[in-house]
Amino acid sequence: MTEATTATVWYRSLYWRIALGFVAFLAGVLAVQGAVLLWLLGRAESVPGPPPRGFTRIVAAEIAAAVEADPAIDLERYVRETFEQQGYPFFVMMTDGRVAASLGSPPRELVDEARARLQRARLGGLRRPDRPGRGAPPRAGAGESPDGFALPPAPRGRPLVRFGLTGGEIIVGDQVVGMVAAMPLTPLRQLGPTMAVVGAGLVAVGTTLAALVIFGPVRRRLRDLEQATRRVGAGDLTARAREDGGDEVAGLATAFNRMAADLGSRADQVQAADRARRLLLADVSHELRTPLTAMRGYLETLSMPQLALDAETRARYVTIVSEESQRLERIVGDLLDLAKLEGGGDALDVQDVPVESLFGRVAARHEREAAIRAVSLETSIDPGAEIVSGDPLRLEQALQNLAANALRHTPAGGQVRLKAEIDGSDLVLSVLDTGPGITAEHVPHVFERFYKTDPSRTHDAPGSGLGLSIVKAIVERHGGRVTVSSPPGGGTTFSIRLRIE
Repeated sequence: MTEATTATVWYRSLYWRIALGFVAFLAGVLAVQGAVLLWLLGRAESVPGPPPRGFTRIVAAEIAAAVEADPAIDLERYVRETFEQQGYPFFVMMTDGRVAASLGSPPRELVDEARARLQRARLGGLRRPDRPGRGAPPRAGAGESPDGFALPPAPRGRPLVRFGLTGGEIIVGDQVVGMVAAMPLTPLRQLGPTMAVVGAGLVAVGTTLAALVIFGPVRRRLRDLEQATRRVGAGDLTARAREDGGDEVAGLATAFNRMAADLGSRADQVQAADRARRLLLADVSHELRTPLTAMRGYLETLSMPQLALDAETRARYVTIVSEESQRLERIVGDLLDLAKLEGGGDALDVQDVPVESLFGRVAARHEREAAIRAVSLETSIDPGAEIVSGDPLRLEQALQNLAANALRHTPAGGQVRLKAEIDGSDLVLSVLDTGPGITAEHVPHVFERFYKTDPSRTHDAPGSGLGLSIVKAIVERHGGRVTVSSPPGGGTTFSIRLRIE
């Protein structure tokens, strides 16, 4: 049996759901990040501009005091703890190479510029101007920076301050040991940490939601399929998985359910076959024991020398032994024939068979017996039922068995009729008799092997008890079915229904 595979609609495919889900997730994250960036940029309009004049000089003075008090001071920690609340970022460059920033990290260009200025200061190119008085603020004149540094003349075409660097020197004693330089406060520097936190949060939340929305239902259905698989493995062939969803997981669940249904059907067939085998063994042993016991009893009687048997009695005993051996032979032959039919070992020679010749051979074979029993044997063929498709030998065997069974149970003066007719899409071959009929409780069992009823099955009957079982097997091999009807008041009809091609 072949099974048609159902193609999954693309928008129900698990692959496309995952792909489109992640595309939508990335688009959503980018949209939210853009909205947050625009909102933060709008708030960034209130960010203070450049530091006020003298800011770096004041910071330099405080750091100089701290370094003078503790030359081994942790400069970075001191700067961050002391100036963390200031609104203007700056960094400190010391002549010993130490660099500390109040916020973030200073750009490399500013660090290189500050290092160059410190180098010039140590070489005497940058000096501290004289102050008019202690504590009086210096005044910027020609050649001085806004913070009070006296700058040497810059080479033509190369200004000294290339990056707008403003700063104040750190003086301990009479030595310049470092400088404080202000860093430009750009929106990127201000919003960078916030955007990093927002981006990380959006990715974490988005991936969690995507996993729940995209993989959550799939995971639940896969867990259900796993549980159904374990139940089937444990022997529960009624377990079934959910088939909803319409994607690859649903296709897998559908295939699994079909497999489980096939396994259950095959298990039922195996159990039924096992029951039939046990019943057959019991019936065969019983049916074979009867003729064998009779044969052995009569043979032992005939072999006893002390018994003086007359010729007539001896001949009767020999006749009984011969009849029992023939009965035994029929049983064995019918069993082999039935096993061959049910096992599919006998190939059918299917051809168009004239029903008239089929009925004629059956009637010719039973004509003498019908005359002895005073039973009329008739045939009738309706228009359109002249030809039947099947194996002529097997169909004749089935009709011979039905006709023989009908003659055995039709009293003298009765009638047996072979009839062919069309019923819808079926061609029906029927054997009707006017016998006493079959009681209702026995009708469902008449096709079982060795099934016996008081009026129709006795050990004295000439049949093997397998005739109707053989008829059923032959008809089923032809793809048809056989039925029996025995209404109250007498009469029985066996019908072979074959599909018209």
